[in-house]
Amino acid sequence: QVQLVESGGGLVEPGDSLRLSCTASGDTFTDYTMGWFRRAPRKEREFVAKIRGDNVYTTYADSVKGRFTISRDNAKGAAYLQMIDLKPEDTAIYYCAAARGIGTPWSWWGQGTQVTVSS
Repeated sequence: QVQLVESGGGLVEPGDSLRLSCTASGDTFTDYTMGWFRRAPRKEREFVAKIRGDNVYTTYADSVKGRFTISRDNAKGAAYLQMIDLKPEDTAIYYCAAARGIGTPWSWWGQGTQVTVSS
């Protein structure tokens, strides 16, 4: 299993950029698909992006395609979410998650980091 810690959230204005980080510890990092999810106020948690352990295959929610980029540094045991052109509707708590292998449940979660986009 892995332990996940997110960082990098904050208050930004519309159009700004932000980079979230997720540091993993406890197991072989490359065995895990890493993902980002978010929960906006009064809404259900939703999928944002994921990246396979081999650092090749990525998937994005339609709402963030072209603005968000997921990446990982397997040597550092870290995953990232680079966000550009942020919009007020991106305001949410962002969670890092890990799934062992491919197509398996998201079994490990971080504590979340708040992103607020407001003028």
